[in-house]
Amino acid sequence: MSDTTLSKQSALHLKQVYFGGNWTFSNMKDQLSDVSWEEATTKLQDLNSIAVLTFHIAYYVNAQLEVFKGNPLNAHDKYSFDLEPITSREQWEQMLSDIWDKSNQLIEHIEKMSDEQFFQNFTDEKYGNYFRNIHGMIEHTHYHLGQIAIIKKMIRNKA
Repeated sequence: MSDTTLSKQSALHLKQVYFGGNWTFSNMKDQLSDVSWEEATTKLQDLNSIAVLTFHIAYYVNAQLEVFKGNPLNAHDKYSFDLEPITSREQWEQMLSDIWDKSNQLIEHIEKMSDEQFFQNFTDEKYGNYFRNIHGMIEHTHYHLGQIAIIKKMIRNKA
């Protein structure tokens, strides 16, 4: 398969926001690699914590991954911030490990898509097509990644 297919380019775009090489020079793995569990769970003012934002981003990756595995879409915005408390380094590291694993799984599924599949309904017409959902999720990740970067700076600057 050519690297110029929609599937290869879309998978690369997702891979880059998670693991690097994108235009913004910011990615999930680099931003979170040096964040301690204490920093991740620090709540500043009325902002979400880094851990909650990370969970929120991953929530939609996990939902899409389940669809690619043949399961029904089972995601609800009202639950997308419901992170169980993180109380140790091990829990934080396990959460990140799971996120890297599931994002890689989703990348592999996207790479295997036909260009035609991108324009098919994503489980139901009301959710739009695969293209909209995949690229919307990537945009969503960039949006919250920016928040994570700012909150990380604020924590480290004792804002």
